[in-house]
Amino acid sequence: MAKLVVGLGNPGTKYAKNRHNVGFFVVDELRSLLGLPDWKEKFSGLFTKGSCDGEDIVLLKPMTYMNESGKSVQPAVAFFHVDVAKELVVVHDELDLAFADVRLKIGGGHAGHNGLRSISGVLGGDYARVRVGIGRPGPGFRGEVADYVLQNFDPVENATIPDVVTKASDATRKWLKHGALAANETNVRNKKSGRQAKSA
Repeated sequence: MAKLVVGLGNPGTKYAKNRHNVGFFVVDELRSLLGLPDWKEKFSGLFTKGSCDGEDIVLLKPMTYMNESGKSVQPAVAFFHVDVAKELVVVHDELDLAFADVRLKIGGGHAGHNGLRSISGVLGGDYARVRVGIGRPGPGFRGEVADYVLQNFDPVENATIPDVVTKASDATRKWLKHGALAANETNVRNKKSGRQAKSA
C-alpha cells in the first residue's frame, strides 16, 4: 500500500505553462525534492514511486487531458490498493482562491473543476485536495473561464509561482505525514477565526 499524490494538468507543450497545469508543477517539484526516479508511463499517465518521511508514495500525472483524469487515477488507485479516503490527495488549480493562496481540504464537491469532476465520478469525492489558488479573471477579461485557465500565468504571477509551488509542495508533505489531521487542524483554526485559514 502507498499514498497516491495526483497532480492535475494537460499534457503537451501547448499547455505546459497554463494556470490549469499548476498541479503538474507541484508533483514535478516533489519528485525533484524527494529524489524520486524519473517518470515512467503507466495508468494513462506518468508515475514515479519512492518514499517521503518514511511513507511509501506514488506520484501521478494523468496524461488523459483534464476532463478524463479519472481514467488515469482509477487504475492507479486499484493497482496500488489505495484507500481513497485516507491515501489519495489531488493537487489542482482553484479559481475560488486568490492567486498564491494554498489550502488543504478533505472531501467535498468538484466546484466545476473538470479534473475533480472526472475523478469523483469514478471514485467518489472523499479524497484530500491541495487547492492552489489561481484567482478568477479580472473584470476586463474577455472570454470564458475555460479560456482563462488555459492561459499562461502572466509575468507578475510567474515571478511568484516558484514560491507558490513550494508552498503547495509543503502542504502536500504535511498531508503525507499527518493525513487528515493536517486538514483537521486547519478546520479547527477556521472555526476559531470564523473564516477559512490557509493550511500552508
